Amino acid sequence: MSGYLALLRGINVGGKNIIKMADLKANFESMGFSDVTTYIQSGNVVFQSDEKDKAVLTTKIEKGLSKRFNFLARVVVISYKDIAAIVHAAPGGFGSEDKKFRYDVIFLKEPLTPKEAMKSVRVREGVDAAHAGKQALYFSRLISRASQSYLTKIIGTSVYQNMTIRNWNTTTKLLELLSNMSS
Repeated sequence: MSGYLALLRGINVGGKNIIKMADLKANFESMGFSDVTTYIQSGNVVFQSDEKDKAVLTTKIEKGLSKRFNFLARVVVISYKDIAAIVHAAPGGFGSEDKKFRYDVIFLKEPLTPKEAMKSVRVREGVDAAHAGKQALYFSRLISRASQSYLTKIIGTSVYQNMTIRNWNTTTKLLELLSNMSS
């Protein structure tokens, strides 16, 4: 069994695609996954599976969610090894000044690559910073000027359908949950 993280896009946002976490957990269990845990309402699911192919897992989860909850589900599936690599590969100091900056990790749905995604990410000088990692993008913005950040502009891009964003605290908590499951 391997530990995975499923990041759902577009649930419980703006009154659309409302899914209770208990129902989400039950749906994952009905698809045959074990040790299923959800974390906060934004669609973070930690689970175990015998399946090793992320593309197979992604297709299975998207079909299962779409059928059960009657919406076109989009999911980014990440292995324990990959989420650990994403957290450990963050740029130096990323997440360390949480009183001054907001930090987000932009997770990418394959086949979108960080290099390709960065072409659509704009930053406002003096407010935003964006870095491409091997598997994700790292974005920070000054809290005092957050309303001037270009992060929200990414929503209007064509590549946004292949991204999902989690804040740094959520990202590190999800790694912790997966780490506890794997040990």
